[in-house]
Amino acid sequence: MMASRTSKRSAKGASRAVAGRAPAKPTLLSGGNPQIAKGDGDAPVQAYIAAMPGWKRDVGRRLDALIVGAVPGVRKAIKWNSPFYGLEGQGWFVGIHCFTSYVKVAFFRGASLRPLPPGISRQKEVRYLDIHDDDQLDEAQLAAG
Repeated sequence: MMASRTSKRSAKGASRAVAGRAPAKPTLLSGGNPQIAKGDGDAPVQAYIAAMPGWKRDVGRRLDALIVGAVPGVRKAIKWNSPFYGLEGQGWFVGIHCFTSYVKVAFFRGASLRPLPPGISRQKEVRYLDIHDDDQLDEAQLAAG
């Protein structure tokens, strides 16, 4: 009986200690891409955006807001250390990834967009848009796509 009480107290104390600690800062992988555990929903995507280094964080926030505003009911997830956005039953339509000097936006059905995003992929339908620090985003065009 005494041993079980001690174990429960120790477990409670340990959980309080962990709960009171600030979460560990995510590791930045090569190129500055945040390492965030895969997961579904807004929380892991927001953790990724918060961990994006420097000016890229503002780009991530703007892109997330544009996507949420343009696509009601958008589904979010972290896959392969990148935020993905899609619609239930229709798959993913866009992903974001940090590189050393730019943020890459992957349009998974980008070949159908007009105008076409400039970056071409080995995959027939995928197109990319690379956003650099001094680029001006055409938010109206991004939201319309």
